Amino acid sequence: MRIDRLVAILLLLQRRGQVTAAEVAEELEVSVRTARRDLDALLVAGVPLYSVRGRGGGWRLVGGASTDLSGFTAGEARALFLAAGQAAPEAPEVKAALRKLVHALPEPFRGQAEAAGASLHVDAQRWGSSPIQHRPPRFLDALQDAVIRRVQVRFGYVDREGAVSRRVIHPLGIVSKGSTWYVVANTDAGTRTFRIDRVSDVDPTDDPVDRPEDFDLADSWREIADEVERRRTPLEVQALCAPGGMGLLRMLLGDRLEVGRAIHDGRVEVVIRGHNEYALAGELAGLVEWLEVTAPTGVRNQLTWIGHELVSRYGGAMDVAEWEADAARARRSQGPKP
Repeated sequence: MRIDRLVAILLLLQRRGQVTAAEVAEELEVSVRTARRDLDALLVAGVPLYSVRGRGGGWRLVGGASTDLSGFTAGEARALFLAAGQAAPEAPEVKAALRKLVHALPEPFRGQAEAAGASLHVDAQRWGSSPIQHRPPRFLDALQDAVIRRVQVRFGYVDREGAVSRRVIHPLGIVSKGSTWYVVANTDAGTRTFRIDRVSDVDPTDDPVDRPEDFDLADSWREIADEVERRRTPLEVQALCAPGGMGLLRMLLGDRLEVGRAIHDGRVEVVIRGHNEYALAGELAGLVEWLEVTAPTGVRNQLTWIGHELVSRYGGAMDVAEWEADAARARRSQGPKP
């Protein structure tokens, strides 16, 4: 993450007194261009930083290497402690680190920073549900250690089909997706992800990791997650949505919805992704008041079948005027549509 790099640059400046962009790039294993961008970001953020041009020049903190973390603004200090504070109750090391870090902050920021660290508690359990304990997978620590030390790993792996294999990977980062943990790694076949709960053993080596220049874990995971989502929802449906239904459509479908242009009657062109024709038709059947599916034919046929089945089971005894009155009352009780 970029904030990690910015803090690392501050600490590097304090330790060395002066650094060049090339030295920052080498230390953090990023490009020189990225290092310059990060140094400029610190400067724009108000960090007391200046550059010395020419031979023997570089970047320095005002006040020299003894300067504390006074480059933080009050908002940045609060944000850092707010993020770290969420993990502190279950991680004694985080608590200890926060106690030490607060003493490195300027005096005016300390009270607000400590308050931010204790201001938020996350309770992931829903009302009325039983508590679910999500234990970290067995080899999480070993793989994270390999990422930090930047060494290759041999490990046993069981894929989704149950096939067992041994692999050598260049671990680049660890990602938590909900309650599932993954290691992102370079392999002979390119960048891959492995579920850590499917790892059967871990054997770190002394061989260094081949880490791509400018690798960013968050960006890499975003690309991986987008590709996985496309594979999970390969079917695309074209439809027209009335303006009053767009809020509900966004709420129900999330990132499976792509919104296009409005046509002459005010309705909006949309593309909806789903798993298969039957499942997607089932999702969209309840949106008939706002949505008209235009393609593909298979989904339209599924919707026709669902409509016939609903009329056959529920429609014979209801008067149309009575149904319209009930629908109007239901809409009023729900208030304005989102």
